[in-house]
Amino acid sequence: ADFVLVWETVPREHIKQKDSSENKGLRERSAIIHRTWRKKFLDKLLAAGIHMEKHTSRVEKKVVHYLLLSAPWSVLCYYAEELQLRLPLQALPNQASNWSDRVLGRLGIPNMMAEEVPNLPLDYYTCQFKVNKLKWFLGSDKQDTFFSTTQRQQILYEILATTQYGHSKEREVGVDWLLSENVFTAAFPLHDGPFKVPPEEPAPSSLNQRQILFHYWASWRKWYKYQPLDHIRKYFGEKVAFYFAWLGFYTGWLLPAAVVGTVVFIAGISLMFDDVPSQEICESKEQYRMCPLCKSCPYWQLSSICKMFKAGRLFDHGGTIFFSIFMSLWAVMFLEYWKRMNASLAHRWDCSDFEDIEERPRPQFTAMAPMTIINPITGAEEPYFPKRSRHHRVLAGSMVIVMMIAIVVMFVVSVILYRAVVAILLSSSGYFRFVASASRIASITGSVVNLFFILILSKIYIALAHFLTKWEMHRTQTKYEDAFIFKVFVFQFVNFYSSPIYIAFFKGKFVGYPGNYVNFLGVRNEECSPGGCLIELAQELLVIMVGKQIINNVQEVVIPKLKCWWLKHKLDSSKKPSKEGGSIQAEEAPWEKNYQLLVFEGLFDEYLEMVMQFGFITIFVAACPLAPLFALLNNWVEIRLDAQKFVCDYRRPVGARGQGIGIWFYILEVITHLAVISNAFLIAFTSDFLPRTYYEYLYDRSLRGYVNFTLAYAPWDFVLHNNTTCRYRAFRDQEGNFSLTYWHLLAIRLGFVIVFEHVVFFIARIIELLVPDIPESVEVKVKRERYLAKEALAENKVRF
Repeated sequence: ADFVLVWETVPREHIKQKDSSENKGLRERSAIIHRTWRKKFLDKLLAAGIHMEKHTSRVEKKVVHYLLLSAPWSVLCYYAEELQLRLPLQALPNQASNWSDRVLGRLGIPNMMAEEVPNLPLDYYTCQFKVNKLKWFLGSDKQDTFFSTTQRQQILYEILATTQYGHSKEREVGVDWLLSENVFTAAFPLHDGPFKVPPEEPAPSSLNQRQILFHYWASWRKWYKYQPLDHIRKYFGEKVAFYFAWLGFYTGWLLPAAVVGTVVFIAGISLMFDDVPSQEICESKEQYRMCPLCKSCPYWQLSSICKMFKAGRLFDHGGTIFFSIFMSLWAVMFLEYWKRMNASLAHRWDCSDFEDIEERPRPQFTAMAPMTIINPITGAEEPYFPKRSRHHRVLAGSMVIVMMIAIVVMFVVSVILYRAVVAILLSSSGYFRFVASASRIASITGSVVNLFFILILSKIYIALAHFLTKWEMHRTQTKYEDAFIFKVFVFQFVNFYSSPIYIAFFKGKFVGYPGNYVNFLGVRNEECSPGGCLIELAQELLVIMVGKQIINNVQEVVIPKLKCWWLKHKLDSSKKPSKEGGSIQAEEAPWEKNYQLLVFEGLFDEYLEMVMQFGFITIFVAACPLAPLFALLNNWVEIRLDAQKFVCDYRRPVGARGQGIGIWFYILEVITHLAVISNAFLIAFTSDFLPRTYYEYLYDRSLRGYVNFTLAYAPWDFVLHNNTTCRYRAFRDQEGNFSLTYWHLLAIRLGFVIVFEHVVFFIARIIELLVPDIPESVEVKVKRERYLAKEALAENKVRF
């Protein structure tokens, strides 16, 4: 069987007697409508030539019906041409290779990451299938194996998704709508068999595809091995294979970034102990009496922040500049080399022209479109939805997105106010421990509160984005997914990054001075913690990035296992299996085992998690050089977790085709450009690097006296009012005005931003020009394939 439809019914004798007659009537009417729709739908499938085999099993008080569907040869051939599937003309040895494998081979070093995986799929020269040229295709005499399992499933899904069972204007089309109306409870392709390898360890070549993937890919023992991408593509389709190819490529590229980041962090540790300003603060005792942090707060000594200031030096030193430039260029090179990898895989997997030429309209769009039009590329008549109407819908959807983003900003402001209020309450509490750590406690608890806001708002918005994207009527699945991804990413970008952006670029910048502090909604604007805003930013990144990774990984391990257990428990309890006709099944049938698995809900969450992580390790990398290391460790776990979910926990997804990672690539490019700008401003305005360099150049290369240089004296009005003087961090005179040093530093900072951006963007542009998007070997293969296709399908060849 290529596909399974499942529905559940409740026999009359098990309908609750206590139900009111009104409820019974509603339930019966609903059951009659469902039966009618189901009968019409199945009759249409029979008329289309689909073969059916029905099985039932008793589960508690329900009867579960399984309908096994398969398409005969004639139907497969018709739809293969209709869907423009590509079939093989000539077999080639699989030439898949990995750049690290090639490098290690040249150096003569054994490659522990390489492993021979059995039943390696062959490579082929292919072209679009034509029924009247059947003889020219390889293996056309073997009808059972000519079409691959994933191609048969794609054909069945196309038939199921476009079959009408009522009025098209009322959306009574396709299996997806029937699933949403609970007419069917599930529709899925069958897995190849069990995933567990028998204990007697049979010959590798005798394992089914699912067992191969489990043993050579999803096993934790294979964490350091290359992924068998061709096997993944053969079993799950191109779209899933591209995700794992990108994730593996990204994880491999994180290794050099993690090594350099760790070296920079270790350098920060050594600098922390030799730092002269840190020593001055720790040894100052009562030399620097600091102004109160709030109206009711006490004066405090600068020496009390000794440990915090030292910790700030871990992240704020000269190595930060180098690492920011390194990560900006790393991101550019990563994307350029992914383009080459993408082009190689797209050609090898026969989907180079998929989005431009071969992709058909979505079945849901076909059913709902009010008119048809001639496609200017293919010349075929296709369903059409007026652009003007779509633009109106997109505009309306955009207003909803703006409103949701405004809600996020409100939550961010509330977290900022929470931090300010908590810091004031703790500072004025009188308890020494609370007073000394007020800012740190407020910051950490604020980060945790922010993380919970992020997770809750994400769930609400994703459901809303799904509804809006369906309403906008996008023609192809790729455009539909791109529109959905864009909506959710814009929201998630604001949701996840608003708090770090506030800490990096706004916190502590507009606070005023003693006697004239700036207020926001009646609360004094936050100052950076004594160690500086950079250490707060590092702390925020670690809480959000690492906290989210831990929560996601726990969810990915625990939730699927619990759901699978619950489904299996429900179906196993008081089960009485039987086939129509009365024969008792001794063992659980494959379709029953598959029904107990979880529904595959797409790759969006997987991509979003990784792309947001990419943003954290590039946009704010100046604040936390250890971020790439945490990302690398997480991704090593993520690959195997995702592999186990796909092989063991999920029902088999329909093998969807794709040309790459879609709009995610352009989002990564935008993040890369934002990272350059962000790091330039972080170093210039948040880090102490430029003030230290300025002091070294003008005053003292050893930085002695630097602490005194950064502290201003309280204005005369404040001193007269309180009968005492104090210091605060700023470049101001005793009138409260900005000093000449402030304006010098501002000019230096702005100049640094311009130079940094131009240098990095220039080098990035050179890299883009030097690295071709498509490898030369792929271009040769494309030309060879076109030549063979032209020969095979030429009109003057044998006619049938």
